[in-house]
Amino acid sequence: MEDRLSIVFAALADPTRRAILSMLLEDDMAVTDVAEPFEMSLAAISKHLTILTRAGLISQEKRGRVKWCKLEPDSLRDASIWMQSFGQFEAVNLDAFERFLETEFPPTDPGPTDPS
Repeated sequence: MEDRLSIVFAALADPTRRAILSMLLEDDMAVTDVAEPFEMSLAAISKHLTILTRAGLISQEKRGRVKWCKLEPDSLRDASIWMQSFGQFEAVNLDAFERFLETEFPPTDPGPTDPS
């Protein structure tokens, strides 16, 4: 059985599923509303929603005749904690590094060039 983190990252690997999650940040949505902006069948969207549901990233419930999708933000907690462990490696600011090098190792005058 796959571990929970692998299931979450596999679900997040697809750009359509990430777009769906972004849409659900705003509010709960009916499945038909989720499908509207995508150029794919309702069946294809349903497959994406099933994957997101299995990963625990969304929940689905039937309200009357309409199936609604809801973001489950707590399900990203473990993935977020895992990713934050890499935060100790800050991105290198190349401009600041270049300024540091210029102050520590000022350019030397190469002197006159030999015309030969």
